[in-house]
Amino acid sequence: MITSLPGVRRNVRRTAVVALTAGAMLTGTALVAPAAMAAESAPAAAAALPTLSAKGAFLLDSDTGKARYTKTGDTRRQMASTTKIMTAAVVLNTKGIDLNRKVTIKQTYRDYVVREGASTADLRTGDKVTIRQLLYGLMLPSGCDAAYALADAIGTGSTVAARTKSFISKMNAKATELGLKNTKFDSFDGISQAGDNYTTPRDLATIAQYAMKNSALRTVVKTTTIKTSATSSTGATRTYTWHNTNQLLGSYSGAFGIKTGTGTAAGPCLIFAATRNGKTHIGVILNGTDRYNDAAKLLDYYSGASAAPTMKLRQLPAGAQRD
Repeated sequence: MITSLPGVRRNVRRTAVVALTAGAMLTGTALVAPAAMAAESAPAAAAALPTLSAKGAFLLDSDTGKARYTKTGDTRRQMASTTKIMTAAVVLNTKGIDLNRKVTIKQTYRDYVVREGASTADLRTGDKVTIRQLLYGLMLPSGCDAAYALADAIGTGSTVAARTKSFISKMNAKATELGLKNTKFDSFDGISQAGDNYTTPRDLATIAQYAMKNSALRTVVKTTTIKTSATSSTGATRTYTWHNTNQLLGSYSGAFGIKTGTGTAAGPCLIFAATRNGKTHIGVILNGTDRYNDAAKLLDYYSGASAAPTMKLRQLPAGAQRD
C-alpha cells in the first residue's frame, strides 16, 4: 500500500483479479551503536555482519524471544501497510470471533480506495464475504478495502465512522497490552493523514510475534495465491484471485510470511519470518530499498546458513497488487 505525506496523492494501484459467474462455485546481545549493529550469540568466526539498505531493522529469535540483530531498533518510523499485521491480530483475538461470519461489502470501502489511491482486494459492493476471506484480502493483496471492512465489522458504534474509530482504539489498546511504548496507530491500514501512525523495528517484531501465535494467520500469510468465491448482490458467485505481495515467499527457502508495506514517508517495509537450519526468526525491515535481500542476509547469517546465490524473486502476475 502506498501512503504519502499529508497532502500528497497516493499512486493508484492495479486492481486484483475477479471473475463473476452465474452459478454457485465451491470452491541482542548487548545491542550497540549502529556502526557495529552487533547481536548476542553471533556465529563464531563468521563473516562480517551483513550490511543492509534498511534505515531500521530488527531480528528476533522466535523460539527464545531473544533479539539477534538491531539497527536503529528503537527509532520511530512510519510503517505503511505493515500496520495490517495489527489489524489482523485485533480481529483474530476478538473474543468469540467467527471467521465464517459474512460481511456485506459497502460502496464506502471502494470509494475510500479510489480516493486514497490505495492497494485493494477489489471487493465488490454487495458481495458477501467471510471474515476469513477478508483476512486473505487484507494480507495477500494488502487490500485497504478489506481492512476497512474488518474495522467496520469488528469495531463498535452506531456509524461506520464510530466503528472504525473504535477499531483503531482496539489496535492501540493491544499495543499498550504488549508493552509497546513507541507504537501508535491512527489508521486501520497504514494510510495516515497526519503521519501519526508509527512504530519501531523492535515494536513491530513484537507485534508480529504475538500475531503469529494464531494458526489461522500463519495459514494466511504463507499463502502465495488463493482463489475464493463469494456470493454477489445478485446471488451469483464471484471468484476472487489474490496474490501475495510478499515476494520473499517462494524465493527464500523456509520463508513463511509475513507482510509488505510501501509508502512515500515509510519507504519499502517488510515483516518476514522463516525457518532455516532449524532456527526460526521473525524480522522487520523499515525503509529498506533492498528489503528482500536485507531479510535474506539476516536470515542466512543468524541461522548459520551458507549465503545462497543472488536470490531470484518470485514474480507477481500482471495486474496483481504491488506493495
